[in-house]
Amino acid sequence: MEKRSGSHHAWAVQGLTPLDVVKIRLQAQRTPFYRALAVDSVPWSSVIRQSKWKCFLYCNGLMDHLYVCENGSGCTSWYKTPNHFRGTVDAFVKITRYEGVRSLWSGLPPTLVMAVPATVIYFTCYDQLRDFLRYGMGYQGSQIPLVAGALARLGAVTVISPLELIRTKMQSRQLSYRELHTCIQMAVAQGGWLSLWRGWGPTILRDVPFSALYWFNYELVKAQLCERYSVHEATFKMSFTAGAISGAIAAIMTLPFDVVKTQRQIELGEMETLKGTGII
Repeated sequence: MEKRSGSHHAWAVQGLTPLDVVKIRLQAQRTPFYRALAVDSVPWSSVIRQSKWKCFLYCNGLMDHLYVCENGSGCTSWYKTPNHFRGTVDAFVKITRYEGVRSLWSGLPPTLVMAVPATVIYFTCYDQLRDFLRYGMGYQGSQIPLVAGALARLGAVTVISPLELIRTKMQSRQLSYRELHTCIQMAVAQGGWLSLWRGWGPTILRDVPFSALYWFNYELVKAQLCERYSVHEATFKMSFTAGAISGAIAAIMTLPFDVVKTQRQIELGEMETLKGTGII
């Protein structure tokens, strides 16, 4: 049986935190206004075209601003802020330049706090469920890792969901602990303690299929490699290859749910504020 350590997972999490921050920033951003403004209106005829004058209300969290734009260029320069990212490398550069290198490790404390219990719960449940289905219930077949992985991830996600929400909120933008506490306090006041499980649904739709696909493909690829090279146990290289292939497939298949989860969790405190002020 493989030896898995929560402390080793915690060290890996520290190294991957900058990539996680960039991923969440890219998922959280929306189409900038200047791009939407640049799209021409559909003309009613080939001669008469609609006016390109536009006005919009911009809310920055403190006050409201009404802007009028003429010909798609009068108000776009102020909106082209450095907070919009064109890609992964651009996000790394801009976050480092405008927010400092430390911002790439935003949300590290809650990540470390949830790393050990999440790993312990997940792998312990997976091993126990797999052995129970295989030896206790007498089931055989490649679907056992799929079922065990899905059920184990369901339990782990449910337990650590509030910590996942806090981490996502901190990584989505620069946020002090006082501001984070205010967001959480406001959310709990409006929606009760269950609001801390915001995004649980899309997280389940992301993580449960991810685990099911990962373990199914991992065990399948590893077995095929062992059979091909006529060995009884997989070597490090075989396990690494099987993990990389299965992880890539699972990540691609579940990425849309990851985007939905991020969008839902960064709304913590923001939607409650809008409801409280009567804006929506």
